[in-house]
Amino acid sequence: QVQLVESGGGLVQAGGSLRLSCSASGRTISNNAMGWFRRAPGKEREFLASITWNGDKTYYIDLVKDRFTISRDNDKNTLYLQMDSLKPEDTAVYYCNVDSLRFGPPDRLSYIYTSFDYWGQGTQVTVSS
Repeated sequence: QVQLVESGGGLVQAGGSLRLSCSASGRTISNNAMGWFRRAPGKEREFLASITWNGDKTYYIDLVKDRFTISRDNDKNTLYLQMDSLKPEDTAVYYCNVDSLRFGPPDRLSYIYTSFDYWGQGTQVTVSS
């Protein structure tokens, strides 16, 4: 069972930037796609972005594709999310997760995540106006 620890969140003003990290342990994730998700107050968890096992392809929802950048470092078993031009509506708890299917397509996490039983604690991102 993989263990996921998100970090890097904080309080920023609108227009600012944050870089989130997701550290995985318990098993290797070097053969698996990974993704970022968030849950805003009063809303359901939503998919944001994903990246293939070797980082050659990425997939974003329209809301973030011009502002967020997903990347990974398999040597460190770590996933990243660079967030620029942050808006108050980005305020949420941010989570990462892993596709159990090895070498899966970049968009698969966008529709399978709703059945996931395990999530880390997440990291809080608060964007003030």
